[in-house]
Amino acid sequence: MSNIDDFKSSLIGGGARANQFRVIITSPSGIDIGLDSARTSFLVKSAALPTRTIQEIELKFRGRTIYMAGDQAPVDAWETMFINDTDFMIKNAIEKWSNGINDFALNTGVVSPSDYQTDLVVEQLDRDDAILKTYILRNCWPTTSGSAIELATETENAIEEFSVSWRYQHFETSGVNF
Repeated sequence: MSNIDDFKSSLIGGGARANQFRVIITSPSGIDIGLDSARTSFLVKSAALPTRTIQEIELKFRGRTIYMAGDQAPVDAWETMFINDTDFMIKNAIEKWSNGINDFALNTGVVSPSDYQTDLVVEQLDRDDAILKTYILRNCWPTTSGSAIELATETENAIEEFSVSWRYQHFETSGVNF
């Protein structure tokens, strides 16, 4: 029969902590967005480790249903939440990125994916900031330039936050791909 000591000894490192993470966002090569990647990592309030779904193929055989593995489902958008500082560095950078893809006024922008896409990195850390696991989201770009930041006179003692949705082609993860 298992006991609490067996459980504690099986939980390596005391368990991975959801608040121990780092997100690294690098600027795309074809658009100057003025992003300070090091500062940005500190201002990511929340993110998620990406998920993967394999679609299923349903086959009928003599009155029974058999399931086979199909292709990978399209990836879901990846969401990040940022804390806004008074120089709007991240908000401005995301807006410049979006405008570089498709200028709102002129309807022009870069056309080569390599000019507006970049790789984003999510690292799960331990309590000493050692990297436990790394996810590289390949060929990312922002699909939204940030959620609305609600302004209200009755809001006090709150720092602004906004979310950004990202599209990526696929991800690679340590322990699996590299």
